Amino acid sequence: MLLHLLQFRSFVKNGESKPGLRKPVFTKVEQLRPGTSGHTLTVKVVSTKMVLQKGRADGPQVRQMRIAECLVGDETGMIIFTARNDQVDLMKEGSTVVLRNAKIDMFKGSMRLAVDKWGRVEVTEPASFTVKEDNNLSLIEYELVNVVEE
Repeated sequence: MLLHLLQFRSFVKNGESKPGLRKPVFTKVEQLRPGTSGHTLTVKVVSTKMVLQKGRADGPQVRQMRIAECLVGDETGMIIFTARNDQVDLMKEGSTVVLRNAKIDMFKGSMRLAVDKWGRVEVTEPASFTVKEDNNLSLIEYELVNVVEE
């Protein structure tokens, strides 16, 4: 609590009314690792495949649930992005999107990229890079190993 007060006083003293927003640090696909989060990436959508659709928009259910697996990538590699609900509409083949605060989920031993309610998916201007299709990080299988220190 005291630390927060001291930080607030320094902002007010410097003539700022609030702390400045940090510039996002963009990550490349090949830098992604299991169990990490907070990634901001610019990727192209290579393909999209609907894997789950529950409820109908015109049906009695209020909520419709949709999940699509989208192969996305940049000039360093590709990974499967799990798009949920409204995100599915943004993931059109060939479009360029910015994934903010993305995280790595593990599914059957392989990495999947996801953006939950704390992140954002934004369609952006078409990127100039070509997706490196021979480096698919979702094809690498990981195994959880318990290390016992003696």
